Amino acid sequence: MLLARERSFKGRAERISIAVGDHPLPDKRSLAGTERCLDLLRSAGPKDWVVFFLMGGASSLLVKPAPGLTLEDKRTVTDLLLKSGMDISEINCIRKHLSGVKAGGILRHAYPARVVTLAISDVPGDDPAVIGSAPSFHDPTTYRDAWNILRRYRLLNRTPPRARDYLLRGVRGEIPETLKPGSVLSGQSPLVLLANNREALAAAKHKAESLGFKATILTAELSGDNETRARELCSFLKQVKNGPRKYRRPHCFLLGGETTVRVRGKGMGGRNQEFALVSALELTGCAGLSMLSAGSDGSDGPTSAAGAFTDGRTISKSRALGLDPLQALRDNDSYNFFKRLGNLFCPGPTGTNVLDLKIVLLY
Repeated sequence: MLLARERSFKGRAERISIAVGDHPLPDKRSLAGTERCLDLLRSAGPKDWVVFFLMGGASSLLVKPAPGLTLEDKRTVTDLLLKSGMDISEINCIRKHLSGVKAGGILRHAYPARVVTLAISDVPGDDPAVIGSAPSFHDPTTYRDAWNILRRYRLLNRTPPRARDYLLRGVRGEIPETLKPGSVLSGQSPLVLLANNREALAAAKHKAESLGFKATILTAELSGDNETRARELCSFLKQVKNGPRKYRRPHCFLLGGETTVRVRGKGMGGRNQEFALVSALELTGCAGLSMLSAGSDGSDGPTSAAGAFTDGRTISKSRALGLDPLQALRDNDSYNFFKRLGNLFCPGPTGTNVLDLKIVLLY
């Protein structure tokens, strides 16, 4: 059985039952699909092996609220977390402690069968305790960790009361913790990493070189505040362009990872489109540099685009169309900004998710 996003598949899948759910916020279909998976696991016996395929989007597609919580509680919390500026390990720490299937939950439901997990990493560092909120792996974090993260981001008062009370009961020791390192269930259930961002960057480097570019992978660990990282990258690029010719031209710079955005406006966009918008402002008038910032899964935020293209002429073109890039940035409305320009990158679903890619051409 396969839990998937509605627009992720074309054609028919033989001998595979597909249950559709939503992303990045879980919906009733996600809940129903998860129940079908759990029904299947209940038929597994002590001599069976369960093959569990895990990749990006699993935290939303595989959803079963903890006892006493509702789907709406989970949706509200998830929306709050995604707009907070937290990194994915912090977000998934909270998700794990409000769930009946994350943080080793699948191992518990599959017992006495054993589980082998085949994973594609969509998290920086490829930590299996973070990928998809670790439904088939152990969890080193605690209820207190989840509580402290919400407090640090000043979100406790905005968290739905049932969810907040559930976490508080966990902090007090009234609820069993998630599956911990060293557990028998985790020890007998191997996880194999199939692909990650580094492999995607290596493939992109090989392709760039085949096209005649000299290529350099700058990092596969891009993380932290989206706007800060964009400004830092653009500062580096301007130094390279205007300084001694250390890098042979034409040159392709590659970066991978996942940055975070704190959403304050009511516009539409995603972290890649916003990264491109900040970069456009920083590279204004800078000829000889072009950039694509995109999600490897073909999707960036709740939009139809994977990201956006930008260069030193983007801002002057936008102002000629009457667009205000600074207002678009304040409104988190990068999608509509780049849509008007015709600079969106819309490849459609790629069928995989290995974080984001930044491709910069220096010529």
